[in-house]
Amino acid sequence: MTNIKSCGSFLCLGFPLSPINNRAMSGGMTVLIPDFSFEEAAFARGAQYVVGVDEVGRGPLAGPVTAAAVRLNPSRIPAGLNDSKKLTAKRREALYEELLEVAEISVAHASVEEIDEINILAASHLAMCRAIAGLPQLPDYALIDGNLMPKDLPCAGEPLIKGDARSVSISAASIAAKVTRDRIMVDLAQQHPGYGWETNAGYGSKGHMLGLQNLGVTPHHRRSFKPVHNILYQE
Repeated sequence: MTNIKSCGSFLCLGFPLSPINNRAMSGGMTVLIPDFSFEEAAFARGAQYVVGVDEVGRGPLAGPVTAAAVRLNPSRIPAGLNDSKKLTAKRREALYEELLEVAEISVAHASVEEIDEINILAASHLAMCRAIAGLPQLPDYALIDGNLMPKDLPCAGEPLIKGDARSVSISAASIAAKVTRDRIMVDLAQQHPGYGWETNAGYGSKGHMLGLQNLGVTPHHRRSFKPVHNILYQE
């Protein structure tokens, strides 16, 4: 396989967006089913190294935002890949362990300090770019979950709305990011008991809010988020 060092030529060519072709009907409702069609469309346009990219942790009041970039082997795609939010924790863990054996995975983060400094959207995109940079080689095409492309993405790509339910590569990235971040929050919960991070992953659950009110703000809280800001300044 060609060792791609730069994606500039692909950016100039401007790949067209892939068609939406992975929908099914269930009980009269449209259901998205992740498949490999977006990856195959990129291959047909000349791409060789195609990855899916997703992030988790935009909404929590504490902890980093985490992103993953995953390159799947077309002949060894684990069964059952889907949006991580649609899977149980046990199933996510099992799929992640399987992915570690058959896929190329890079996981990266943007810190609480970076979130507070540049905002959560920019921090999410920063984590995505870091995840791509951590792969064995630079991809020549990236499928990005969401409706926006990170401005500093180091390769060509396209955003896919609800991509984690449409592309198996993005599904795999969502699982890798979710499992990794959940493990981080479990570790942080041991250092800072009383906030329930081991179960709420830093989201603003009732238990987490009670912890904030009773125990105060930790270094792992996002001070730019209104509930944390209000506690700090008693607004």
